Amino acid sequence: MANLTPNPSFSLTIRIEIPNRIGMLASVTNAIASSGGNLGQIDLIEQTRKISIRDITVDAASTEQAEGIVQAVKTLPDIKVLNVYDRTFNLHRGGKISIASRIHLKSVSDLAMAYTPGVGRICSAIAQNPEEVYNLTVKQNMVAIVTDGSAVLGLGNLGPAAALPVMEGKAMLFKEFAGIDAFPICIDSQDTEEIVRTVKNIAPVFGGVNLEDIAAPRCFEIEARLRQELDIPVFHDDQHGTAIVTLAALLNALKLVHKSIEQVRIVINGAGAAGVAVARLLRKAGAETIWMCDSQGIISTSRPHLTPEKQEFAVKAQGALAGAMQGADVFIGLSAPGVLTPEMVKSMAKDPIVFAMANPIPEIQPELIYNDVAVIATGRSDYPNQINNVLAFPGVFRGALDCRAATITATMYLEAANAIASLIKPSDLDREHIIPSVFDERVATAVASAVQRAARQEGIASC
Repeated sequence: MANLTPNPSFSLTIRIEIPNRIGMLASVTNAIASSGGNLGQIDLIEQTRKISIRDITVDAASTEQAEGIVQAVKTLPDIKVLNVYDRTFNLHRGGKISIASRIHLKSVSDLAMAYTPGVGRICSAIAQNPEEVYNLTVKQNMVAIVTDGSAVLGLGNLGPAAALPVMEGKAMLFKEFAGIDAFPICIDSQDTEEIVRTVKNIAPVFGGVNLEDIAAPRCFEIEARLRQELDIPVFHDDQHGTAIVTLAALLNALKLVHKSIEQVRIVINGAGAAGVAVARLLRKAGAETIWMCDSQGIISTSRPHLTPEKQEFAVKAQGALAGAMQGADVFIGLSAPGVLTPEMVKSMAKDPIVFAMANPIPEIQPELIYNDVAVIATGRSDYPNQINNVLAFPGVFRGALDCRAATITATMYLEAANAIASLIKPSDLDREHIIPSVFDERVATAVASAVQRAARQEGIASC
């Protein structure tokens, strides 16, 4: 497998003391480069006639490589490493979010209106007309980010406390990209009934629920139950956010190779929550031939004891992933690192499309197949064509909250995907530009508008 590209996930600041002589700093930067580090900013902290103290920012590709870079600097003669800061850990210290008051209390009268006794009038108004809770509280713009910590990123069942940093980050994304207030709810239980009951009990505070990092197949039942029993939108981002952005990217990739979604054969490797949701949305978009694979190979009708989700996509074909790939037009990986080989890719149809979306290490490194494919996309930010859920969920919730949709439907997913894809003009479309940047300010607005339009057409918008 090719080496990973250094990236800010493993970013260090190394504070060094070096003799104030020509060439000393160059010896440090050469050592970093020779160890595979990517140099960033270099700051002069202090300087005398004899020494200088500098902070050097370095990106690495892994913890092990970062440690090797530091060790390489430490072994240089006359160089002192004074301190090493892990920039990612420092960013998280103390948490990443806070609760801020929208109104400044400057006087006794402000206090009397915001709290007692004036707040009593607001409580009475809501009691008399429950719909007023949307106008008079945070509910209109507040989303619960709910997890049980059973499927945290690609790390597995880490539990609710270890999931909290991800949920905090999700809350940041809601706020930054769509102006939505969101709060992490990490439930200390992996019992379906208890999770459903807990979310129902806290629902009065929230205008929507974003389910996150809950393992399959439990996530399917939790989402279905909450959608049935709550009157606010419930959205499992690992399923539907992934599906929306994958479809958007695929629509544009297919334009490049002049193929239609109805005609291509698509192989999806990974039959968890994301894989099933992607397959369902691709089918709604017109895909007719989808072969889904799991760790045992093609999900075949001949296999016993399939889950209902796997039965939905079982095909007559049998065999391993390598067999499924022969003659396939599209590969979508939502599985594990390194499961796809260059030989498998070379066995695909002409102008193949490969979405290797396992994170942080994809199913195959793009460098290995760049010249053998028409388009390659990953989930990583350090390669072109990042398929990132942040393109979907902020706008989906913005649209659903603004029109007070009671639920979120597959039609809304489809329209959101089309909206994202449409932001790439035909003149700008190329093999390294099939999807907008996550920092494209048009995305959330376009998705929100598409979601509202679909909600109104389906008659599920309340305003």
